[in-house]
Amino acid sequence: MRAYLYELARLETEQRTQRRTARLVRASGLPVEKTFRTLALSRLSPSLQLQLERLKSASFLETATNSITIGKPGVGKSHCMAAVGYAVIEAGYPVLWTPTSTLVQRLLAAKRDLRLPQELAKLDKFACVILDDIGYVQHDRDEMEVLFTFLAERYERKSVIITTNLVFSEWERIFKNPMTTMAAIDRLVHHSVILDMMSVESYRAEVASQQHLSSDRPKKSSSKQTLLAEVTTPSQGSGSHGPISESLPTTVLLAEDNTESFPLEAPNRQV
Repeated sequence: MRAYLYELARLETEQRTQRRTARLVRASGLPVEKTFRTLALSRLSPSLQLQLERLKSASFLETATNSITIGKPGVGKSHCMAAVGYAVIEAGYPVLWTPTSTLVQRLLAAKRDLRLPQELAKLDKFACVILDDIGYVQHDRDEMEVLFTFLAERYERKSVIITTNLVFSEWERIFKNPMTTMAAIDRLVHHSVILDMMSVESYRAEVASQQHLSSDRPKKSSSKQTLLAEVTTPSQGSGSHGPISESLPTTVLLAEDNTESFPLEAPNRQV
């Protein structure tokens, strides 16, 4: 009886965990199937793999540590951080995935409606907010201010994960003002894990190159098949000698065919 009750309680706990995980995944906005299972880790260096493994444990959330992934377009930055997001949810933490531009517009709308504190409080419910592609957004002054406010609000309290194609020396393109840029970087890197993927080759470019080479590869010549068809087709006016003259060349061609068929380096602080 005791074993039965124990098993019943275990199943109930497992089902609750599964339902909670599914609910967190739906609320996260994470891209579908961008998990560690579908991530080609072999393309990354051993040091990057080690950093991802540490982030996968979700222990960085306990110290409100940030993560910044820097790399050229197409190297897999977003996939890596989405995979970390799924792992964090599996550990039981709520995560929000959002393009940086979407979050900025969300905060800007809240500021105009005089409800920015309430919007920041909603975001504070997420243990980790993943800002994708911060380098692609060119902000005006108001947009820059709400983004900086968001980062400052989470400083040493909650974790932020950022993907970008800009090294830190180019972040003034985001925040416009040198002092604001320095302040934003200082808050982000104070407690952070930085993944430098600048040396990783673009996965999309590799796939496109392979597809291009495959499409340009010449097809195998069918001259033997054509020649064989010509030999085995009786010519006009061959008369009674046709079958005898065709049999020997056909045998030679088949034998020949069978023979051929065998023959940035940014500071890296570990969690």
